[in-house]
Amino acid sequence: MPDNTKLLLLNNHQVDALIDPDEVLSAVREAFVLHSQGSGRLFPVVRERLSSGGVFGIKSGDVGGESLLGFKAAGFWPENRQRNAEAHQATIMLIDPDTGRPLSVIDGNAITTIRTGAAGGLGLRQFARPDSTRLCIFGTGTQAQIQARFALRLFPSLRILRFLSHDGRPAPRFEAAVGLLAARLGCQVVQASHPDAAVAASDIVITATTGQGPLFHAEAVQPGTHLNCVGTDTIGKRELPEGLPARAHVFVDDLVQAREIGEMQWSRQTHGIQIGDVLTGKADFARKPDDITLFDMTGMALQDLTVARLLMQKARAAGIGTLVDWPWQS
Repeated sequence: MPDNTKLLLLNNHQVDALIDPDEVLSAVREAFVLHSQGSGRLFPVVRERLSSGGVFGIKSGDVGGESLLGFKAAGFWPENRQRNAEAHQATIMLIDPDTGRPLSVIDGNAITTIRTGAAGGLGLRQFARPDSTRLCIFGTGTQAQIQARFALRLFPSLRILRFLSHDGRPAPRFEAAVGLLAARLGCQVVQASHPDAAVAASDIVITATTGQGPLFHAEAVQPGTHLNCVGTDTIGKRELPEGLPARAHVFVDDLVQAREIGEMQWSRQTHGIQIGDVLTGKADFARKPDDITLFDMTGMALQDLTVARLLMQKARAAGIGTLVDWPWQS
């Protein structure tokens, strides 16, 4: 009987302690490269609305040559806000592909947050103008905060960050989350009230909302702007206005997912290039100063798996987490 009878559990506090943003950037970049090379596979996404009003999904995949297999069960439960709890919930399981035995169960909320932030950061580094100084963010929640932090880390040239909340109210949590880093870099954080004006005055636009509809008019986007689109990850969601993708160079994490559940579901005929293909050199792109670029981020299972593997390895080396007996059935 094989001896892998211990299951490693990592809760949210343990995950937080293990996370290093630079390591996550590398792991997410690896996921994009593996996807481009064809050595990392994505299995069909499950994404269903629940009678409770929530959304439940499963993203899974594998990297056969690296013995990496697993899935993330996640979704959005808006009623959790009434419980003073996080509406997004996620759990990741890594599985031994040779035996089917579970290796680790990991709280997926922090992983989802930071791997998405890292993906956004990689998109900015790859496609935004290096001399960008003006950032506009739609949304003030957890994902908007991590997107802002990665943008500030990777673009110390930023001098003003304008943010827009969904109801126009002040967002002290958002300002607290980004304020110290922004101040250290000399970047002013300002709440904006007019979406089109904020977009028109920005070099980088990040949309990180719940995707209830277009956030601004297409005419507001100026030549040279880059957009990271985070919030559209389900059929029917939308953040961008009609006609904008046709004006832009469109990049995606996964083309099939983008056309099914991302912004490209609204413009399926638009040409899109996978970011992994740019990173590996399979696709060429040299930005011109007036190009409008757009990164449609639906989130891939491979991102979750490469980051989860990294954290599992670090946890085992440091003796972090809870080992649970998980005996084989004879």
